[in-house]
Amino acid sequence: MASPYLGLVVRQFGRALPLLKSGDYPCPYLAGRTASVLVNYAGEPDATGYQQFMDSGFRRAGDMIYMPSCKSCAECVPIRVPVDEFEPSDSMRRALRKNEDVDVQIGEPAYSDERFELYRRYQSQQHDSVEDSTPENYERSFVQHLGFTEEMTYWAAGRLVGVGTIDITERAVSSVYFFYDPAEARRSLGVFSVLCEIELCRRRGLPYWYSGYYVADCRKMSYKARYQPAEFLHGDGQWRRFAPRSGGDAR
Repeated sequence: MASPYLGLVVRQFGRALPLLKSGDYPCPYLAGRTASVLVNYAGEPDATGYQQFMDSGFRRAGDMIYMPSCKSCAECVPIRVPVDEFEPSDSMRRALRKNEDVDVQIGEPAYSDERFELYRRYQSQQHDSVEDSTPENYERSFVQHLGFTEEMTYWAAGRLVGVGTIDITERAVSSVYFFYDPAEARRSLGVFSVLCEIELCRRRGLPYWYSGYYVADCRKMSYKARYQPAEFLHGDGQWRRFAPRSGGDAR
């Protein structure tokens, strides 16, 4: 199945973009399926260009701009939240109260041994994988960026408990990745980080928070539906209100 957003890409940019299609690989979200992506290789966009990419269904991973293009599946749906209309639920407000002692700092993405060891612990306990957890891969994924990326770090009693990578355009904050100390699971740091990112949108006067792709049958992707109201991107290029079923909080 070709990407449902490919025609939108051509219309958005007014020309056919040079796109490279990957080979098939095991889908990281839905067991037993294969996946592939379209990768843009026209050069690194600025913040304005990346906003256009996001509005066309693309996301960023490291220095790669991509969107899913799977043969028999279109379950990855771009999703965003209009922040002026967002109101946290009761459970989200509890997460705010649990983290009243957390200091949130915003700055340039950076590497440190403290960040890397936190990332390794998170990968080991949350995803049962550390095989790709090397300092080089960490820097490639979270420190090298396209020039409009910031890092949000979360500190409790002077100790690093969470790190979030975000892209900032003239219209949005886009959540790239967040990891936290598994020993602090009681804090609901994933929920807290989302609320902090949405609040950053409000403080900077940005209308949207982009959370990537929603996948209904994947718990680690379906949590995004909890943040309402939400809009999702149709293949005709229109963002419409979305009230999907949610698989709970995996962030």
